[in-house]
Amino acid sequence: MNLYIPIVGMVVLATAFVLVSTALSIVVGPARYNRAKYDSYECGIQPTPQPVGGGRFPVKYYITAMMFIVFDIEVVFLLPWAVARDALPQFAIIAMVVFVALFFIPYIYVLRRNGLDWE
Repeated sequence: MNLYIPIVGMVVLATAFVLVSTALSIVVGPARYNRAKYDSYECGIQPTPQPVGGGRFPVKYYITAMMFIVFDIEVVFLLPWAVARDALPQFAIIAMVVFVALFFIPYIYVLRRNGLDWE
């Protein structure tokens, strides 16, 4: 159990850092409204007029970006498993199959709902 003490210490330290930083930014940071701060900036060019609806992007762009990130993370976890596959016990192979299945179920869901169609 002594091996986990540094890990627990790092988690506690990271959590404390996040909480203290957030609290300090709320307390110390200026709460002034500045129109230029919240205005769009397009490389020194005057921003184009915003549409009446707010100029929102379709959610499809965000879904595609999130799927890209998720599958990149999946590859990071699959690479060590693929390298040491012959040395792993049966439980590790079953766990990795479940891991891959848990990633492909949402992917199939998005495909069936045409979430990756750009039209």
